Amino acid sequence: MHITPLTGSRAEIGEAHGRAHGERITHSLTVYDRLFQDFVDLDWARARRVAERFLPMIERGFPAILEEMEGIARGAGLDFADILTLNCRSEISLTQASGGCSAFALTRDGTQWLAQNWDWRSDQLHNVVALEISGDDAPALISIGEAGMVAKIGMNEHGLGVCLNAIRSQTCGEGLPIHVALRKILECRDLDDAVAVARHDRVCSPAHFLVAQGDSRALGLEVHPGEPGMLSPDDGVVTHTNHLYAGGGAERVEDFPRADSRPRLARLEALLREALPSRGEIGEGEFFALLGDHDGAPLSICRHFNPDQPAEERMETLFAVVMDLTRRRLTLRHGKPCESDESLTVQFGDAPGVDPDQARQGIER
Repeated sequence: MHITPLTGSRAEIGEAHGRAHGERITHSLTVYDRLFQDFVDLDWARARRVAERFLPMIERGFPAILEEMEGIARGAGLDFADILTLNCRSEISLTQASGGCSAFALTRDGTQWLAQNWDWRSDQLHNVVALEISGDDAPALISIGEAGMVAKIGMNEHGLGVCLNAIRSQTCGEGLPIHVALRKILECRDLDDAVAVARHDRVCSPAHFLVAQGDSRALGLEVHPGEPGMLSPDDGVVTHTNHLYAGGGAERVEDFPRADSRPRLARLEALLREALPSRGEIGEGEFFALLGDHDGAPLSICRHFNPDQPAEERMETLFAVVMDLTRRRLTLRHGKPCESDESLTVQFGDAPGVDPDQARQGIER
C-alpha cells in the first residue's frame, strides 16, 4: 500500500483524490448501495435523497469541505450527490450497521500513543486509502479511510490524532456528519479545538472519537447531537469499543451494542494494563501484537471473517493503525495485524528523533 499526496486548494485536493482513486470510489458506491438495501431498505437513488438533509448542516459547520467533495466528484467522474451520500453513509445506515473497532490511547514514558483496529465489511478491504493532505488553508494531515471520504482515522502535523468507534443508535439530529467532523478535527491545531468541534459544532449521530496530542493529552468523546460524554485518562489510558459508557450528556442516547463490545473492552484494558511490559521500551510492534489478539474469537479484538455469523455481523479487521503522536509518526498495517509485519510509516518532521530529510514522506518497510 502507498500513500497518496494531495496538495493545493480544496478543489485541487478533491480532484486529485478523485482521479487517483476513482475506481475505488465507484466500487465503494456499489458496496454501500448493497449495504443500504440490506440494512435500511434504501436503494442508492433514495439514499442520495436522504443525504440531502445533511447538506445544510455541513454548509453551516464546515462549508469549505463541500468544495473538496465537489472536486472528488469531478475527479472521479461522479455526481456531487454520490460523494455527499458516501460521506453520510454512517448516518444513513446508523440504525443497523456498526463496526467492531477497538481503540486506545496510552501515555508512557513521555510518549503519547494512539491506536486502533478498523473492523468493517470485507468488501471494503481494497477500497482503503492512505491520504497525505497538505492544503493551502489547513494543517498538513494523514487520513486512513475509505476512498471518496474526506477523512476517517489519522493525525496532523501538530501531533493531534483521532480514532473512531462506531455506535449503533437510532439517534440522528443536528450537527456535522461523523466523517466530516473527523476531518474538521484533523484540521485543528490542538486538543482544545478538537473538543470544540464536538461541543459546539456537534455531531449529528452518535460515535466515539478518541482524540490525543503529542503533549501527553488524551480524551474520549462520545459525540452526538447534544453535549458529548467525556472519558479522561485513567493512569494514562483511555479505551473504547462500540458502546456508550462515559455518562454525561451521552447518557440520554440509546445505543444498541453488539454482544462482543463489552468483552473486547475488558480484554483491551487487561492487555494494556497487564500484558505490556512494565519496564523497558515499547513501540509499534508491541501495539500491533496487542491489536492482533484473538482472545474470544471470532468476536475478538482482531476479527476474521466468520461465515457462520449473520450477514450483518460478518465484519473483519481491515486495517490497524498505531500513532506515536509525540514523534508525529503514523504506522499502518493494511489487513489484519496478525497476518503481516509489513507496514507503511508516515512521519512529520521537526519532532524529537525525526530525521528532517524524512519529513512528511511515506516510508514503506
